[in-house]
Amino acid sequence: MCRSPSRLDLDGLRMHYVDEGAGPPVLLLHGEPTSSFLWRTLIPPLVGAGYRAVAPDLIGFGRSDKPADIGWYSYDRHVASIEQLVDGLGLRSMTLVVHDWGGPIGLRFTVEHEDLVDRLVILDTGIGGGRPPSEAWLRFRDVVRRTGNAIDPARLVEAGTVGGLTDDVRSAYAEPFPTPESKAGVLAFPELVPAEPDHPNTAPMNRVRDALRSWTKPTLVVWGASDTALPPALADGFAELIPGAGEPVVLEGAGHFLQEDRPDELAAAILRFLA
Repeated sequence: MCRSPSRLDLDGLRMHYVDEGAGPPVLLLHGEPTSSFLWRTLIPPLVGAGYRAVAPDLIGFGRSDKPADIGWYSYDRHVASIEQLVDGLGLRSMTLVVHDWGGPIGLRFTVEHEDLVDRLVILDTGIGGGRPPSEAWLRFRDVVRRTGNAIDPARLVEAGTVGGLTDDVRSAYAEPFPTPESKAGVLAFPELVPAEPDHPNTAPMNRVRDALRSWTKPTLVVWGASDTALPPALADGFAELIPGAGEPVVLEGAGHFLQEDRPDELAAAILRFLA
């Protein structure tokens, strides 16, 4: 069964999402500066294995609406948009797969709606606040600040890979951002990371991190071995934090965007976990 692509109205903004297959739902949440396109190699094997794959474009990304005011974007609003999506599609007993900013958003959703999530898959992300994830991440934030709305989102993705991107894939990542105004979400996300103790998102993200200490449901952690912005040590941190997590799977030859560098190995690891 294929229900994609579709749009959902969220308080006057349209959220685009891919919805394919039938069976237990798997919700796939992307981060900065990607979209549901990130999951294009994972969705077919999930559907082939009997799952329903749902991959939204967060507001400000992909084919979803893009508020031009950077001030519109907030941690609370992104979490609320996923709550509305889940409710609108009637998703229950789901596996939640999170990457990059999809992590703080999806993990908060998880601890606040434990009855809706049966399993977690955590990929190259972080949770908690008060200090920067790494020196490389601080350099990334500085590049975004200095470049402003002249930023090339596709180059950001490519910089987070080991093997680079083909021209077609690079074009697909660039296509959602044709104007300077369309890049407000790309500029906003780094500023929402609570890299300082007094950042307004430090306390809510720390609450999510603390709640995960009692998360005993099955959890898979997969990481790119060559992720410099969010290094593999963070994978070990998640495995120690979450009682339901096993030993992390670290993919050699993969950077931050392991979906681009090692799509087959990532799909195999997730399908083994689901089985």
